[in-house]
Amino acid sequence: VSAPLRWDEVDAADPADFTLATMPQRFATLGDRHAGIDATPGSLEQLLELSARHEHEGLGDAPWPPHYKKQAGEPPRVQPSRARAAKLPLIEIGRAKRQQDALAGLKRWKARHRKAAAYLEPADVLVDRMRGRSSTWTRIRVNLRHVPPKLRPRQECLDPDEKTLESS
Repeated sequence: VSAPLRWDEVDAADPADFTLATMPQRFATLGDRHAGIDATPGSLEQLLELSARHEHEGLGDAPWPPHYKKQAGEPPRVQPSRARAAKLPLIEIGRAKRQQDALAGLKRWKARHRKAAAYLEPADVLVDRMRGRSSTWTRIRVNLRHVPPKLRPRQECLDPDEKTLESS
């Protein structure tokens, strides 16, 4: 229901008072609240100037609904990615069917990256038992939060990299 209010009514207004059942009485009491709408026309000039300035600055419109024709320079009409951003600097070292094989891969990684390994604390080595359909396998990850950023190794090929049901 379209029910324009006077400014002095806004604070005390209750939406339940503005229904199809209540509006005939309001109209009879107050008259047509839309009657004077054309007496004071406004201007869109400032809005059009703001729009032109935004377009010149590269802001442009928000993406339009899909049933509208795509405009030149319009950003893609897609939902924002919900991919999780990494909160910690984790790298995966290896995956193996047996835990001792995965730990051997960790030992080889530490030998290749002695400087970074010197900063690791026991809680920085994550040994995960992963469950497949019929068996478990082990994943080794290293949290590099205590390693200075310049010494942090990049993600390498997994060692070992046994193809498990989860990783294939």
